[in-house]
Amino acid sequence: MIIRWASLIGILIIFDQVSKYMVETMLPLQRDIPLLPFLSLYRTYNEGVAFSAFSNLGPWPLIILTSVIILFILWLWRGLPPGRWISSFGYALVLAGAIGNLIDRVRLGKVIDMIFFHIDQIGFYFAVFNLADTFITLGAVAIIIDEFIQWRNSKQKQDERTNNP
Repeated sequence: MIIRWASLIGILIIFDQVSKYMVETMLPLQRDIPLLPFLSLYRTYNEGVAFSAFSNLGPWPLIILTSVIILFILWLWRGLPPGRWISSFGYALVLAGAIGNLIDRVRLGKVIDMIFFHIDQIGFYFAVFNLADTFITLGAVAIIIDEFIQWRNSKQKQDERTNNP
């Protein structure tokens, strides 16, 4: 089972890094390339974390922080009861995203971003992000969904015990 999750993480990291390499070598810096009316490619760099927070710290504190977060995620995942595949999938996504962005930080001192979601008609412009960020977000959503399912199941079992003494 560990090999399956490690393989998924490895494949996602490769996909993230290949996409960043392609963006780095093929896209002009900070020029909008529309794909859909609400989605563009836009190469830029993030020297901080989410929404450029802590960009004034420099790369090494963020490398250390990311490494600690990766270790914490591994510790949480290790304590997960067997059979929680939705959370396991979520942890794999989060780890792949965190490692993908860590590779950028170690290699470049910043993270390559390229996905720009926007709705010009209403003036909505989301922060530019990358595949690793997408993996982290989807992974967090999967973990939350699994926690909600577990909570609901335990609540149902508790209600059954209360109603059937």
